[in-house]
Amino acid sequence: MSDKSDQEFKSHKRIPNNSNSADPEKGKTYREKKYPILEFDDSSPVINPENIVSKRDVPEYAVICFFQEVIANLKNKKETRLVTNLKSEIGLNPVYEIKFQDKNLLVFHPGVGAPLAAALLEEVIALGASKFIACGGAGVLDEEIQVGKLVVPTAAVRDEGTSYHYLPPAREVSASKEGLAAIEKVLKKHSCDYLLAKTWTTDSYYRETVAKVQQRKKEGCLTVDMEASAFFAVARHRGVTLAQILYGGDDVSCEEWDSRNWADKRSIREEVFWLAVEACLEM
Repeated sequence: MSDKSDQEFKSHKRIPNNSNSADPEKGKTYREKKYPILEFDDSSPVINPENIVSKRDVPEYAVICFFQEVIANLKNKKETRLVTNLKSEIGLNPVYEIKFQDKNLLVFHPGVGAPLAAALLEEVIALGASKFIACGGAGVLDEEIQVGKLVVPTAAVRDEGTSYHYLPPAREVSASKEGLAAIEKVLKKHSCDYLLAKTWTTDSYYRETVAKVQQRKKEGCLTVDMEASAFFAVARHRGVTLAQILYGGDDVSCEEWDSRNWADKRSIREEVFWLAVEACLEM
């Protein structure tokens, strides 16, 4: 947005503009903008995660797992201990504790979409976790990326709304360096072939247009997802470590969508989960 358009909008504001207000990007005060999404304000919120959940004696490590069947399998094999049930309007969101190589860590499903995923991440941070690895699938922007190919997002293009409530407006947000290093160490240990790239985080998979796909590819994105930029923004805001492992899913690189039956690749999803567990414990 140009300075001129912003200035024209301010001249028509009904709320007086305090010329002595600090720049909102320095995190001091709220300032009205032409577009609400740009009105970043990092002053104290009315409601905090601590109002909803209480801190507990839990491991600092947590895997954010989008694979519901993997969590169900762990539960069926009695390899989980229920720590607590987080709650939302879709029902209960359980947080489990598991053991791997004599170390304990949390596992939870974050729901789908940036707002819910960010809120549940916030509440698990409030429980006491501080080191996170997320694992999930993503659409690919290049048909050469096969189903199951591992992609590690170094940064995410912020084409969603949630991250703008945690960080000043910017085009992208980076993953935690410590998390990325842990993921790469584990993938190299297991001789896994993977790509490092940006991911494009969007709020609407039904509005992934051909033009947007081409633009995101020019920006260096190889995948499209719905949560990464929100995860990275929450992590930075809260001062915790978070990185993510994605696997190549459906293909949105052409004018005609190809599902490639990506969600049915259960062996791949199981493998990605355990790689995420190892990476989490490396931090």
